[in-house]
Amino acid sequence: DGMNVLFIIVDDLRPVLGCYGDKLVKSPNIDQLASQSMVFSNAYAQQAVCAPSRVSFLTGRRPDTTRLYDFYSYWRVHAGNYSTMPQYFKENGYVTLSVGKVFHPGVSSNYSDDYPYSWSIPPFHPSAEKHENDKTCRGKDGRLYANLVCPVDVTEMPGGTLPDIQSTEEAIRLLSIMKTNRQKFFLAVGYHKPHIPLRYPQEFLKLYPLENITLAPDPWVPKKLPSVAYNPWMDIRQRDDVEALNVSFPYGPLPDDFQRQIRQSYYAAVSYLDVQVGLLLNALDDVGLSNNTIVVFTADHGWSLGEHGEWAKYSNFDVATRVPLMFYVPGMTTSPVRQGARVFPYLDPFSHTGGSAPQGKSKKVVELVSLFPTLAELAGLQVPPACPEASFGVELCTEGTSIAHYFNISEGKVEQGKEGCDNTDGCFSEEPVAFSQYPRPADTPQWNSDKPKLKDIRIMGYSMRTMSYRYTLWVQFDPSNFSANFEDVHAGELYMMENDPNQDYNIYNNTSHGW
Repeated sequence: DGMNVLFIIVDDLRPVLGCYGDKLVKSPNIDQLASQSMVFSNAYAQQAVCAPSRVSFLTGRRPDTTRLYDFYSYWRVHAGNYSTMPQYFKENGYVTLSVGKVFHPGVSSNYSDDYPYSWSIPPFHPSAEKHENDKTCRGKDGRLYANLVCPVDVTEMPGGTLPDIQSTEEAIRLLSIMKTNRQKFFLAVGYHKPHIPLRYPQEFLKLYPLENITLAPDPWVPKKLPSVAYNPWMDIRQRDDVEALNVSFPYGPLPDDFQRQIRQSYYAAVSYLDVQVGLLLNALDDVGLSNNTIVVFTADHGWSLGEHGEWAKYSNFDVATRVPLMFYVPGMTTSPVRQGARVFPYLDPFSHTGGSAPQGKSKKVVELVSLFPTLAELAGLQVPPACPEASFGVELCTEGTSIAHYFNISEGKVEQGKEGCDNTDGCFSEEPVAFSQYPRPADTPQWNSDKPKLKDIRIMGYSMRTMSYRYTLWVQFDPSNFSANFEDVHAGELYMMENDPNQDYNIYNNTSHGW
């Protein structure tokens, strides 16, 4: 009767995972999931900020169609009454459940996480969430601060817990109920970390001695980076520990030792997240549902760890737009799983060394906007139709394309299909491209460059990522009618991936722009 879906969304997670080749991180549980999954190494978000990205992939529409580039409008009222992925599963007989941060809370999901459209019961939010930005970080002087770097003793936290711990507990409780109910479910679990503040149980610091932490390979602002492309990371400047450093605006570098502390804490937060994911997947085994549940793991966007002198998302660089993406599909990405067999035994990052290799890996460039049609296809539902060019009045359609065909065809066969192609379904001849975009209020960095409100947007950076390059144009944008003017180009960027994988050398001005 079709598969259940467990959809895990992480906030601000770039692919610093063992299964993505990171040598420093301890992520045994996510690596174990990857070892049974199809893993995409070139997956990209459509806008590197929470609410726009989540609304985009949950509706299967791009930000120019949801008309959400900030946090302050609800797409059903503001753009069109678009169906969402959980809504589609709900309408097809699934019980749909939301735990933690799935939709971005607030106006952008109608203060209800889009309930009752998307969910069968009201979404669960951990009670500890409201303390996320409180002064809970103990400084060297023993006082409490609202710091960026914030290892804590969990027993001292309000309620003696942290939001992600509560979300895991609730998701496990719901899995037990679903086992008893025997109803098909779509369970979305949204984890906060490693979103700032980097607040996590302090024992995870032990996994990352400071002397093992390096700086970013390119911790400087690139010489030919147009100023419109730079984000001045305002939200970390407002944290008590960063504010105390008096860093100059907008380009002032952070001291090297503090850069290492941020990177150390980001890694520690990823290992804390890995434990939560491990406990959740172990519970899927416990209730005997690993053999008929699709598991998807991804993030809403990445996060810069000092690359290009930046510490945030808010850009069109790979560090901000590239995300982990993996799909575990029993019987497809693995041989059929025996009822009751353990697929995801919990692995302790403190004792477990070495990651597992992915079951299958695709280097194809894919987009998060394709999640909706892909999951529908994998679950055996009818794939929503492709949207017409202007789809504001169309409730159910998608601007992504299902990537399920990459699962059962080896990369070699796809390449061969390019020759003498007669446009059959088995032929994928066009080079895949991922589109991302980011708004700016001005050509130079200012206080609201990272997160301009809609009325203040004057420039939109449209970015195109292929296997071989990233090409970005910053063009005039009119927020009153959501229109971009490609005749009025403010700046451009072009990075060739083969000899510039970190996107440090902008060659846009060395090339003719007509291509």
